[in-house]
Amino acid sequence: MKSRALFIGLVSGLVAVALLLLYLRRVEQEASGGRTVQALVALETIPRGKPITEAMLGTRDLPVAYVDDRVLRVTEKDKILGLRATSAIPIQQSLVWNDVMAVKDDQRALSALVQPGNRATPIRVQITDVLTLVHPGDFIDVLCVCGEARESTVLLQRVLVLATGTDTSSGTNGKEGASQRATVLTVSASLQESQLLAVAMEKGKLSAIVRNPSDQRVTEAPADISPAALTDATRRQAIQSPRRKATQTGPIELKEERRR
Repeated sequence: MKSRALFIGLVSGLVAVALLLLYLRRVEQEASGGRTVQALVALETIPRGKPITEAMLGTRDLPVAYVDDRVLRVTEKDKILGLRATSAIPIQQSLVWNDVMAVKDDQRALSALVQPGNRATPIRVQITDVLTLVHPGDFIDVLCVCGEARESTVLLQRVLVLATGTDTSSGTNGKEGASQRATVLTVSASLQESQLLAVAMEKGKLSAIVRNPSDQRVTEAPADISPAALTDATRRQAIQSPRRKATQTGPIELKEERRR
């Protein structure tokens, strides 16, 4: 009888230890981001516009908590081979869908260019000559002048252009319509960003401003600019001051370095 009770107690103790170990392992996984997934990384610096080959790609295990739908998995490698990089990809950086785009000489179906999780969203923009230089694969910021106050608002930053007018190929390629100013740009945006753009087009006018493809910076909560800034010297100076400081920093730092 005692041996049976001892056996039951021993088994119960082992079960309790096993459950405790499983619990501790789960807590450890949750603290570290959960199970890992294999993501694609660049084994070398990939210049903008260069076709991606298998030799350029490696893998890295990342916690699933830190991997969103934009990150390319190992299982998606075949989908991006031969595609061109939309911007310079640093070595050892994880690849995301925004880094690659099917930009070949022939026209591509728009649906094939949309990254998973995003939508191809057409936007009407003000006609400007600079739009003749915007091509699929470029990145833009989207501004809106809207509302009764006619304030300028930054809607979205670093948005990928999928098409200009009906053109989904990168560069001009000598096509007749390539030099024409596009009044509609199709951009890659999330569902909620698409809703924001739709409302903005109804309430005001959108402008597209082009940015360097290697510039990854996003300004946090940029302030709206009201028409009063045009006539208020103090507000104009506040807007212009950062530019003047940035311009002056270089020469000043150079002088200080020479003194040393």
